Amino acid sequence: MPPPADIVKVAIEWPGAFPKLMEIDQVSNADSTNFYITEKAQVAQQLHERIQSSSMDMKLDALKDLANSSRDITFAQEFINLDGISLLTQMVESGTERYQKLQKIMKPCFGDLLSFTLTAFVELMDHGIVSWDTFSLAFIKKIASYVCKSAMDTAVLQRSLAILESMVLNSQDLYQKVAQEITIGQLIPHLQGTDQDIQTYTIAVINALFLKSPEEKRQVQTKVTHCFKQLRSIILSNVIRSNKPINDEMAHQLYVLQVLTFNLLEDRMMTKMDPQDQAQRDIIFELRRIAFDVECESNNSGSIEKRKSMYTRDYKKLGFINHVNPAVDFTQIPPGMLALDNMLYFARHHQDAYIRIVLENSSREDKHECPFGRSSIELTKMLCEILKVGELPSENCHDFHPMFFTHDRSFEEFFCICIQLLNKTWKEMRATSEDFNKVMQVVKEQITRALTIKPNSLDQFKSRLQNLSYTEILKLRQSERMNQEDFQSRPILELREKIQPEIMELIKQQRLNRLCEGTCFRKISSRRRQDKFWYCRLSPNHKVLHYGDLEESPQGEVPHDSLQDKLPVADIKAVVTGKDCPHMKEKGALKQNKEVLELAFSVLYESDEYLNFIAPDKHEYCVWTDGLNALLGKEMTSEFTRSDMDTLLNMEMKLRLLDLENIQIPEVPPPIPKEPSNYDFVYDCN
Repeated sequence: MPPPADIVKVAIEWPGAFPKLMEIDQVSNADSTNFYITEKAQVAQQLHERIQSSSMDMKLDALKDLANSSRDITFAQEFINLDGISLLTQMVESGTERYQKLQKIMKPCFGDLLSFTLTAFVELMDHGIVSWDTFSLAFIKKIASYVCKSAMDTAVLQRSLAILESMVLNSQDLYQKVAQEITIGQLIPHLQGTDQDIQTYTIAVINALFLKSPEEKRQVQTKVTHCFKQLRSIILSNVIRSNKPINDEMAHQLYVLQVLTFNLLEDRMMTKMDPQDQAQRDIIFELRRIAFDVECESNNSGSIEKRKSMYTRDYKKLGFINHVNPAVDFTQIPPGMLALDNMLYFARHHQDAYIRIVLENSSREDKHECPFGRSSIELTKMLCEILKVGELPSENCHDFHPMFFTHDRSFEEFFCICIQLLNKTWKEMRATSEDFNKVMQVVKEQITRALTIKPNSLDQFKSRLQNLSYTEILKLRQSERMNQEDFQSRPILELREKIQPEIMELIKQQRLNRLCEGTCFRKISSRRRQDKFWYCRLSPNHKVLHYGDLEESPQGEVPHDSLQDKLPVADIKAVVTGKDCPHMKEKGALKQNKEVLELAFSVLYESDEYLNFIAPDKHEYCVWTDGLNALLGKEMTSEFTRSDMDTLLNMEMKLRLLDLENIQIPEVPPPIPKEPSNYDFVYDCN
C-alpha cells in the first residue's frame, strides 16, 4: 500500500524527516503486535474464568466462544499458559458427571456443552503446543466411553473419534491404553449409520490402530485379516455402495485400509521357500496332483530313477524353471512363497481353468508353450509392484479400488483373473520363450489400463480386460505415438530451438497469472484433517505477495484487500524447497513424510525470515515454485514446465509444418546457385 499523501509531502519538503517517520512506523507495528497479544491474553483470562461459572447458560456461552477462539494460535498459547488444557480434561473426566443428572431434562444443553468442550480441546491440541503423552487414563476412558455408547450426540462422537485417532498416531503409550478401551467390534456400528463424517472418522481410528500396532507381524496379520472380513461387507454396503458420493477424506481412509490389507501379504512375499521343508514341498506335489490327476506314488512304486524322470517331466509341463527341484524357483524374493500361495489358490478354487492352462501349454511345441510356473512367479511379483505391497500409505493419495472390497480373498482372485489374461495374451501374440518379457510388459499395460477406470467388481475388471486385447493395445500405442511424434531432422531441430524462447515466455506468463489468481493452502499440524486455511496471491503488477488466514476454504478468488499481510517481491532473497525448508526441519512423524516433503517450499526474505508453504498438490507446487523463480529472474525447472514445454512446442511445430505434410524435408539446405555471368536481365511482370 503506498504511503499517505501527507507523509509523501513531508518527505519531499523535509528529506531528513522520512527516516524518522519509518522509525516511528516500526515502533507503531511493534506496539500493535504487543497490543494484539495483550488483548488475546485478556480474552483467554476471561474465558478461563467464565467456563468455571456455576451458571449453565454462562458456561455454555463461554465454551462456545472458547471453541471459536481456540483456532487462533496466539489465543491458544495464552489459554494453555493458564493451564487451560488441564481444566478442559478435568471437565471431561469429572465435570460431565455432574451434568449427567441434568441430561434427562436438559439433553440438548448437555450435548452442546460436551461438544463445545471437546471442540475446544481438539482445536487447542492441533497447534502442537502440548504433548499428547500428558493425559490420564481416566480421560482416555471417558473419551472411549463416548465412542462406545450406542446413542451419542453426533458432534460429541465425531470429536471423540478425532481425539482417539490423534492419541494413537502421536503416542505409542496412548495406543496401548486406547487399544484396551475400544475394540473393532465396538466401532463397527458407527459404519452402519448414514453420516459419512462419522464413518470417515471411524475408519481413520481403525487405520490408526492397525498402523501403530506394536505386536509381532503374524499376530497383526491374523487380527487384521479377521477384522477386514468383518469390515469388508459393512464398508461395501454402507459406504462404497451407498447413495452418497464418496468425499476425498473418505477415499483416502479407504485407500489406507486397502494398503494395510495388501501389506499383510508382505510377510509371505519376502519369505523364501525352504527346499527341505516337507510341508512346503507338499504344495508343489498338490499342484502336480490336481493338474495331472495323479496320486503321490509310494516310495516302493517303481525305481527311484523312473520316479525322478516322471516328476521332472510333469514339473516341466507345469512350467517351472528348475524341472528337477521346482522349490528352488520360489527362493527369489519378492515374490517368494506368495507366488506358490497364489498358484495353489488358483488350482483349488478355479480347477477347470488351471487344468486347461497346464494341459493346453504342455501340448504345444516347447518354444511356444506359456510356462505356468514361471508366469505365476513373475505375475505375482508384478501385481505386488502395481499394488505397492509393503509400502506405507501415501499422505495425500485417494486411489482406492472398490473391487478389492467385494471379496475376502481379493488379491488371490485378482491373480486368478490376471494369470488367465496372461495365457490369452500369450496366444494372441503367438509368443515364444524369447518373447516372455515382451508378453509381461503387454500384460502389465493391460492390467494398469483396466484399473484406471476403477471397476466396481472383479467381474467388471474381467470384462474390461476382455476389451483390452493385444490388438487393442497396439492400436492404443500407435495412437499415442502419433500424438507424441518427435521430429529429429536437423531443420526441424533448428526450428524448435528458435521457437523455444517464445514458448518459455508463454509458460512464464501463465505461471504469473496463476499466482495473481492465488491459491488456498492448508495449515498442517499433527492431525491430518484440518479446517484451517490461508490464502496467498500475487498483485496484478507482480510487485507484492498478499497473504492472510481464512476461516474456511474459499469458493473463488479472495480479494487483495481481505488479505492482511504483504511481502514485497523486491524483499525476496531466495526460494527453498523440500528438506531445506525450515518447517520441514522440525521433528515429528508428519514432517518426515516423503509426500509432504515433496510439496514443501519456503520464501526467504530479509535476513532470516521465511514464509512457509505446503502445496495442496504437485501441480500447485510446480506452479508456485516456477512463478516465484520467474519473479526472481531464475530458470523454471519443474517437471510441469518441461511437460508444458513439450506439449506446446509439439503443437506449435505441427501447426507450422502442416503445409509440409508428406513432403520430405532435406537434412541439409539446398546449395546456393552460382552468381550469373551478368546482371543484365529484367523480369517483366506483364
